[in-house]
Amino acid sequence: MGSRRRSSRATGPSTAPQRLPADAVRATSVAAALAVRTRSGLVETLHDGVFAAADLDGDLIAHTGDLERPFFLRSSAKPFQAVIAQENGADLDLLQLALASASHDGDPVHVSLIAGMLHEFELGESDLKCPPDWPLGTRARARALASGEGKRRITHNCSGKHAAWLRACVARGWPTETYLEPSHPLQTQIVELVAELGGFAVEPVGVDGCGAPVLRTNGRAMAVMFARLASDERLREVYRAMHTYPALVSGTGNGDASIATTFDAAAKRGAAGCIGVAVRDQLGLAVKSWDGREDVASAAAIAGLSQIARPSAYQDRALSALVRPEIRGGDEVVGHLEPMLELEWA
Repeated sequence: MGSRRRSSRATGPSTAPQRLPADAVRATSVAAALAVRTRSGLVETLHDGVFAAADLDGDLIAHTGDLERPFFLRSSAKPFQAVIAQENGADLDLLQLALASASHDGDPVHVSLIAGMLHEFELGESDLKCPPDWPLGTRARARALASGEGKRRITHNCSGKHAAWLRACVARGWPTETYLEPSHPLQTQIVELVAELGGFAVEPVGVDGCGAPVLRTNGRAMAVMFARLASDERLREVYRAMHTYPALVSGTGNGDASIATTFDAAAKRGAAGCIGVAVRDQLGLAVKSWDGREDVASAAAIAGLSQIARPSAYQDRALSALVRPEIRGGDEVVGHLEPMLELEWA
């Protein structure tokens, strides 16, 4: 029986290892633990990341981890994206400006307010370019599923931002069909603002979950950006909207809303484990968990604030469930998420 000749043609997906981008294979010598997760006395998971805090002059106060490793801002960019919409004629009141900065839950109040934002400029839900999606909030999603109405563009958690952008386009006479294109004047202004505030090259841009351009940053640049949000007069109106209406910005019971209500602060989390905090007229703070855990990012942000801002006993109590959330086994508490920040001070 003759030997079989191996075909050179591929017959299925390759199992050869793929080369990763340089950003993905940076040396781990600068890895820093943000938190560990314990269960029954054992450290079950370790969560690395970067933490940075900057003062109002843009100088670092404290940090840990790789300050230069790039990552995407995701929805943490929304306050700065809202600034550009407002500067170009979106004419948003504080409630609307909070929703423009929001990753909202898709509750009826959110949907009603965003529908009003569109109607005031003779726009409709069909003008939104974010994809149809289920509401982000658990209760709102359950209601949508029970009603059988399906996914909608207006219940996408980014629809407030998109509505604000559409209003700006109408006000300026810019095309509304292409407002998500990186070359659109709205998007080029956002790139310029974010690069200016953080002092970091935000391009090349990626594509966010809602279809919008998503911008690069790093721990240092993001902390400086949020320090500007805490103090810059150009950004003051957005800060005030976020601090006044934190439940519109992010819902309730999560890290950014709790920080905003406990401190004189505005906070915005983004997908894949990043959060930015602006403490009014004091500092900006940035956290990125490399494994994308949002609970880790929130816990590290609160733990870092506790070291830097020296919160009162009331503030400590108000945030205790978020800074050290319980791990349960059956009906019992069997562990915690434990912040592990070891900050380097400037």
